[in-house]
Amino acid sequence: MLHKTILGASAAFAVFAQMAAASQVIEPTAPSAENMDLYVIADDVRAERLKIDVEKLVNFGTRHTLSDTKSDSRGIGAARRWIKSEFEKISNDCGGCLEVIYVSDTVEGRRIPEPTEVVNVIAIQRGKTDPNRMVIMSGDIDSRVTDPLNGIDDSPGANDNATGVAGAIEAARVLSNYQFDGSIVYAALSGEEQGLYGGAILADYAKQNGWQVQAVLNNDMIGNIAGINGVVSNHTVRVFSEGVRIAETKDEARERYFSGGENDSASRNLARYIKRNGEQYMTNLDIETVYRLDRFGRGGHHFPFNKAGMPGVRIMETNEHYDRQHQDLRTDNGVTYGDTIEFVDFDFTAKLTALNAINLAAMAWAPAPPSDVKISGQVSAHTKLEWSAVSGAEGYRVHWRKTTDSQWTNSRYVGNINSFTLKNLVIDNYLFGVSAVGANGTRSPIVFPGAAGQFFR
Repeated sequence: MLHKTILGASAAFAVFAQMAAASQVIEPTAPSAENMDLYVIADDVRAERLKIDVEKLVNFGTRHTLSDTKSDSRGIGAARRWIKSEFEKISNDCGGCLEVIYVSDTVEGRRIPEPTEVVNVIAIQRGKTDPNRMVIMSGDIDSRVTDPLNGIDDSPGANDNATGVAGAIEAARVLSNYQFDGSIVYAALSGEEQGLYGGAILADYAKQNGWQVQAVLNNDMIGNIAGINGVVSNHTVRVFSEGVRIAETKDEARERYFSGGENDSASRNLARYIKRNGEQYMTNLDIETVYRLDRFGRGGHHFPFNKAGMPGVRIMETNEHYDRQHQDLRTDNGVTYGDTIEFVDFDFTAKLTALNAINLAAMAWAPAPPSDVKISGQVSAHTKLEWSAVSGAEGYRVHWRKTTDSQWTNSRYVGNINSFTLKNLVIDNYLFGVSAVGANGTRSPIVFPGAAGQFFR
């Protein structure tokens, strides 16, 4: 009898253990938080190659949009043909991995008094599995002096913006050694100083060709470390981004007004993404996310893409020297004016080029940002996030932060599912988002719920 009682207790314990195990939630295993190749990419950018390219661009004398297009040695025509030849050399070295083309249109406007062909030089590195999803790095070919219509006089444009074009070429050299899932576009744009024409032309081309533009990284002046205010620093960079997207509709504005999102456009979360990766994969570089479209009252070539509904940011030096921007070459009262090469710090240009390269690679390796992100939880203790599955995602991460925090502070990997409930996290007190996670440790930018935060329109 005693023997039977002992067996009964053992059987009961076994049943209890099985029930307890069945009730346990098995947490998914998160992929690595790092992609070690991104450290290598950051280290592979070379200041000496950037210097050679900037010198070459400066030696064209002027690259003004209205300058000579026929000469082989002077003017914007010679400059863009040289840029195209450099992209073609890179493509030859990687077995034809770049598609190098001109994208142009004839325009006329306030700073273009006669119909003029504005020509962009574009190199496309097609992705393996998601070739229609594009991340773009751009710089501007054209330069100018004091008079915006002066296409004759020397206008070296060493920092503004030979550094941005050289950065795009150097990024192509480094990243062409890898294969990616999404596509990377290296763009040398024209007509920026005349009215942001080149960006508008490429944005139209992207729409006409059905590109899914995930990000535009506009590099405009990435070589100066000495500010006109006397500050000299080689370790800070600004990333400008729009808050409320300029392309939102009235209905979208109404939704945003009641649910939030003023600080969570796709462009702003792209800027946060750039900061996060830069701080992870680079040293001695402080990324300042400036919550403004551009410098006060000024503009750049990411703006035409924003107007077209595409996420885009401006990456640039922190310390500007206005005596070296848009100035005739001269010396007045002992002060030297002009954008000449002796004022470019190429180690700094290399840092900012590397910042671009690691973010281009991270986004092209990662899955696309989640789409159809929705949130619910009104009058509830819990907050629920839902999203549509993304091709190539190994899983997803949900994120949250206080409404007063400028950067994302908390996250949780939730596995390969398309909804998750954060228990006892009240929707009213936080902002939320979702990112897609790839197998190699890369993740997409974070997507804020609703139209305010979506990446693809």
